[in-house]
Amino acid sequence: MKSIKYLTFITLIGVIISSCTKKLDEAYFNPNAPVKVKPLELLPPIQYQMALNLQEDYMYVGTTVQNFALRQVFGTTGLTTRDNTITRHERMGYFPNVDNSGGIWRMHYWNIGQNLNRMIDWAAEDNQWDYVGAGYAIQAWSWLVLTDYHGEVILDEAYNTSQLSFKYNTQDKVYDHVRNLCKLAIENFDKPVSGGDFAAADQWFYGGDINKWKKFVYGIMARSYSHLSNKASFKPDSVIYYCDKAMQTPAEDAVYKYVGGPVNNQNNYWGQFRANNVNLRQSKYIVELMTGVNPTFAGVDDPRRWYMLSTCPSPNFDVMNGLEVTKGELPFAANLRPNNFYGSSGVPTVDTARFIFRNNSEYPFMTSSEIQFMKAEAAFRKNDKAMALSAYRQGISQHFDMLLSKYNVNIRPTRVMTAATRDAFVSNPLVVPAVVGNLTLSMIMQQKYIALWGYNIIETFTDLRRYHYTDLDPATGQQVYRTFTPPQGTDLWPDNGGPTKYTFRIRPRFNSEYVWNIAELAKFGGDQLDYHTKEMWFSLP
Repeated sequence: MKSIKYLTFITLIGVIISSCTKKLDEAYFNPNAPVKVKPLELLPPIQYQMALNLQEDYMYVGTTVQNFALRQVFGTTGLTTRDNTITRHERMGYFPNVDNSGGIWRMHYWNIGQNLNRMIDWAAEDNQWDYVGAGYAIQAWSWLVLTDYHGEVILDEAYNTSQLSFKYNTQDKVYDHVRNLCKLAIENFDKPVSGGDFAAADQWFYGGDINKWKKFVYGIMARSYSHLSNKASFKPDSVIYYCDKAMQTPAEDAVYKYVGGPVNNQNNYWGQFRANNVNLRQSKYIVELMTGVNPTFAGVDDPRRWYMLSTCPSPNFDVMNGLEVTKGELPFAANLRPNNFYGSSGVPTVDTARFIFRNNSEYPFMTSSEIQFMKAEAAFRKNDKAMALSAYRQGISQHFDMLLSKYNVNIRPTRVMTAATRDAFVSNPLVVPAVVGNLTLSMIMQQKYIALWGYNIIETFTDLRRYHYTDLDPATGQQVYRTFTPPQGTDLWPDNGGPTKYTFRIRPRFNSEYVWNIAELAKFGGDQLDYHTKEMWFSLP
């Protein structure tokens, strides 16, 4: 009886507290922050997080795809923890027990996450359909980036705040969700909106241009079909259809615009002001692609390299070298080691960088050049070689146009390109065949690699995995990515468990998943040492 009385008392106290809490909530919804935030205030920081977290993770996976290489070898004196982590990604490995390379996971579920859900809901309440469309577009982009990076992810239970553990969904289900979100985005962009402040909120992305937003959405759709090239259900016509509706010129590219200024958030994450990639260098692979050493473009000196890559220290500023992953800069004499992307071995006091490495450089999420290369590959697989050649030529040309219109800064006068430079390059039969039948898959994929270098690393990562890094082109009997050589022997990360077991996925963020959600991860092998080598759904037949 005493126990019953005690429980009854506790229950009564609970009812009183609940009643008081309800009245307090009605009077003071939230003493620390507004209950409802204007979409105008939510969209800009969401877009900033998109760029920031991509760039943070790309420092790691950028070495896996051999865009970059670390200037020193793992284990040598003076390396920081971050440098060691990057080197592990060079070796097709991972760094346990930390959140490095977890930026995209954090971006999707936390930085963007509920903020984007709320923006969509609150915008819909006020008939601000442009914000709703943008919200669905960003969600579609973010889900595709997330699943292409990690594989299985948490979809159905992602934002259930009553749970402490969360079940994962398969990648095919995420792809379906991406396409549904794209459709919702277009539907809402098509709704009439009069007035509003969308253009002001969107000033660092598309400036409120709904037609450009639609092209971005169609580009996401094109990616979602292009990535399934290994499957019997692959639909090249769907890739081509959405490519034709996506961005067609560099002026329509989806980019985040950094203004540059006295505080971090105003500056490109990779710029001289923030100096986050001071120890990264260009890879041997990209240098050989652009200097005529790679056999696909043997003897071709690519003028774009003076805009994208770094030279050696003076007096060897006409020399370009690239580092072989896992080997560092030690094989080169000091005056033949490539500078970093700020044009020095350290951090200069002024912004002398080029391309995407300046403080106020635009950072692209998706470009018209990428769209054309997707179309070229799809047409090639469809056996429409004439369409493939036309799109291939246009992809190269538009990459030139992007460099000329947006990154024509800090270029030495003797290396400045013009439209005539572009036209001469695409007229070179060693680059763009004069005969349709001479176009190869290696040409398409390696020119796409060049055009995406440095900024669209997850798409390059996806392409390399679709071709299992070293797949052969059946038409030529040669590796599609000619001379691309993953780490071998003791250079390959020991946990991989085999000489050809390469990175196919990035592990989920450590602090949220391996600390709090490990039981769910274990259900599909996420707790195994070689989990990162498990092939992705999109790359399987």
